[in-house]
Amino acid sequence: MASSRRRFLQSLSRSAMVLSLDSLLASVLPGLRTAGAQGAPAPAAGASPAGLAVAPAPKPAAELDVSFLNVAREAGLNRKTTFGGEKKNKYLLETTGCGVAFYDYDNDGWLDVFLVNGTRLEGFPPGHEPTSRLYKNNRDGTFTDVTVKAGLVHTGWGQGCCIGDYNNDGFEDLFISYFGRNVLYRNMGDGTFEDVSVKAGVAGTKDRWGSGCAFVDYDRDGKLDLFVANYIDLDLKTAPVPESGPCLYKGVMVACGPPGLTGGTNILYHNNGDGTFTDISEKAGITKVNGTFGLGVLVADFDNDGWPDIYVANDSTPSLLYQNNKNGTFTDIAIDAGCALSPDGKPQAGMGVAAADYDLDGNFDIIKTNFAGDVPSLYRSTGGANFEDATFQGGLGAHTQYLGWGCGFFDFDNDGWADILLCNGHVYPEVQQLETEAGYAQRKLLYRNLRNGKFQDVSLIAGSGISDPAASRGCAFGDFDNDGDVDVIINTVNDLPQLLRCDWKTPNKKAANNWIKVRTIGVKSNRSGIGARIRCVTSVEGEAKPHAQMDEVRSGGGYYSQNDLRIHFGLGKAMKVDLLEIRWPNGLVQSLKDVAVNQLIYVKEGEGIIKSQKFS
Repeated sequence: MASSRRRFLQSLSRSAMVLSLDSLLASVLPGLRTAGAQGAPAPAAGASPAGLAVAPAPKPAAELDVSFLNVAREAGLNRKTTFGGEKKNKYLLETTGCGVAFYDYDNDGWLDVFLVNGTRLEGFPPGHEPTSRLYKNNRDGTFTDVTVKAGLVHTGWGQGCCIGDYNNDGFEDLFISYFGRNVLYRNMGDGTFEDVSVKAGVAGTKDRWGSGCAFVDYDRDGKLDLFVANYIDLDLKTAPVPESGPCLYKGVMVACGPPGLTGGTNILYHNNGDGTFTDISEKAGITKVNGTFGLGVLVADFDNDGWPDIYVANDSTPSLLYQNNKNGTFTDIAIDAGCALSPDGKPQAGMGVAAADYDLDGNFDIIKTNFAGDVPSLYRSTGGANFEDATFQGGLGAHTQYLGWGCGFFDFDNDGWADILLCNGHVYPEVQQLETEAGYAQRKLLYRNLRNGKFQDVSLIAGSGISDPAASRGCAFGDFDNDGDVDVIINTVNDLPQLLRCDWKTPNKKAANNWIKVRTIGVKSNRSGIGARIRCVTSVEGEAKPHAQMDEVRSGGGYYSQNDLRIHFGLGKAMKVDLLEIRWPNGLVQSLKDVAVNQLIYVKEGEGIIKSQKFS
């Protein structure tokens, strides 16, 4: 059945045939309501999609136990991100915005913040150019700008960022993609960075439009390699301008593309182990695929074979799933796997992408943000790198007015089930003159996991940090104040960043759900532990069976951004972790039993817990 469905969708993508989403879904999913409705009908009592681990669903709530508040100004994140014209854009380059990282660059156990910045076509007077920013966490809810001291002053059309210890010296290094030349900073371990882009061989030999990125040990040799997506081969000297088409969006003249422009080619760099990298894109099969216009990059072991695969969200072309062949090469299987197209077989304008096992069946599922007029894509894994589109069944099909960028799965209430955040904002500032649009600045969408394969939209009861509109782009997830819940940092376009602090409403903090964080330290595997898979098994009295979650340590992800490398598990009311099982990238499986809750533990490959921290 799944194979027949994939062949059908593949035939649609190769032809000019167009079916309406409603008619296609009506034929395969009777009774399902499509975009504009309030989601799919609830399943019959006791029913659940095959393979899902179902727990009693929480009751629909008039309010949540947590609330999100934007505390960026109070925290000292007070520098504006500059990116293109504020009222009108001449080129598509001015629209994509920048990523952001939650990044413990000094290894003190507290998350710092790195915000990528851009520029403008007309440039700036010397000494007034915008630059990316590094903010050090003061451990009291505030940050200090240490950009100059750290040696990170750099201006240009910044795009994405990702971190990883490429030289295994114990300090996470920083890669930034640019329209122009990419930049790799070696973390010197003393609070400063060295630009090694040219010496390492990752700056590029020509100007390119780098986009999403991720460090990944694709060959499991213990050294982090680097994957960089590329959006468009753009030359501003010859690129079309809005008047040349004219290029119109709903009758309004806007920047041209991506259709009509030449798509970029993705790059895979192999780590040579001596501080340098080699471009092996062609040899590895990265350049042999049809997909282009790459934006969001996500690394995960989607087929559960112990080797990292790479998913790329493409704009206006089918998305890519590079399956790791375990021999240094990759094959794109996205169309056959069922995660390349919309339910009616059409390419989408994909932006951000994230993964989690939201239904606890032991497989990583995918969330992808798309353009306005479409819905996000929720691809539920059925195992073996096979996916089914569960967007409408999951309750994510009610909003087509928003244009999504940054996204992520995160357990905002620590109940042990992954929730979803989608950050929105239109691509064209000119839409402000259209009454039919949701505006340039748009509110976010927060979906609560109902534990039965469905999600509940709780955006309007989750606090002003979620409901207030913003022109969002990249976002990252991490617990910046070390209070046990996950916060969110968001980079915007031509505005201040947003720091969404997650606060429990309960008078007694001890009444909140429990949690645990795991920081991996590789030995034979890469020092960051990137690619390590962690299973967290708990049990609560009265529940029929243990609660088994899993996640992987990832570089990059979302839209152009980097989450905290510490893996966070919400534990609900469990009083201990029965089992933490870590499968390291080199294949070693390590088990820890009866681990105390509400703490950060550092786990060293082959040794176990070498350090723990409690913050409250």
